[in-house]
Order: sequence, then C-alpha cells, then structure tokens
Amino acid sequence: MNTPGNDPEDELLDTSGLLCPLPVLKARKRLSSAPSGTVLRVRATDPASVIDFPHFCEQSGHQLLEQSKHDEVFEFRIRRK
Repeated sequence: MNTPGNDPEDELLDTSGLLCPLPVLKARKRLSSAPSGTVLRVRATDPASVIDFPHFCEQSGHQLLEQSKHDEVFEFRIRRK
C-alpha cells in the first residue's frame, strides 16, 4: 500500500492481526534498535491502535508524523527521537 506521505525509505512493520498491546510492543522494540531520526511505518488492524500509538509517541518522545486509515488497516508513521 503506497499512500501519500509514505517514503520508500521508511521501515515497515506490519502488525496486522495482532491485538493490543502487541502492535505497540513490536514498534517499541523496532524503534529501540533503530538510529535516531528513523521513520517507522506501522500497519495495524486493531481498532485500539488509534489510541495506543499516539499515547505511545507522547510517552516515549517519538514523533507521530502521520496517522491514516485505508479500508480496515490503520497506518502510523513514527519518527524515532
């Protein structure tokens, strides 16, 4: 899925089918090993992710660049602090 705002350089993490808290936990793990400034694009199907990811970014200091929904898939672009 290539949507406006997506950069081919973004790292992709597909958490489709996973329920809370797994999408955020997997994103946290991926971001913890990434260099500062890395942009992670997360795909999720859990409806709770629209609450979880903004909260995660606020608490961790990462920047939520974009949040969108395409059909039943939510996408989040997060820049590592």
